[in-house]
Amino acid sequence: MKLIQSDNLPAAIGPYSPAVKVNGMIYTSAQVPITLDGTMVERDIKIQTRQVLSNLRTLLEDAESGMDQVVKVSVYLENIEDFGVVNVLFAEAFGDHKPARSTTSVKGLPKNSMIMVDAIALASDYH
Repeated sequence: MKLIQSDNLPAAIGPYSPAVKVNGMIYTSAQVPITLDGTMVERDIKIQTRQVLSNLRTLLEDAESGMDQVVKVSVYLENIEDFGVVNVLFAEAFGDHKPARSTTSVKGLPKNSMIMVDAIALASDYH
């Protein structure tokens, strides 16, 4: 098992690793819409979703994987009515690659974010 750290993302806000690589798989911790300096982006679902997906992409690349290697995504939304907007932005981020996904509406998310996303992906050296 290899614990993955990233100098390209904000430090974890708790006692956990941003990602873990084990048996050819990458398991990411949930990403919230914060920038490298730890600033939460504007409370707008489009802006927050783009930031979360950017953070996820960066983390996967730092773990020697990528968005095209994602097997499963879990999405946590503060407001399930944002589902349609999130779908459009996920289609842009993943293109023709369509990983399995579950989406859950939750009452509260860390740092008062509107969206949080985690993923499971193949490690690039696994194929």
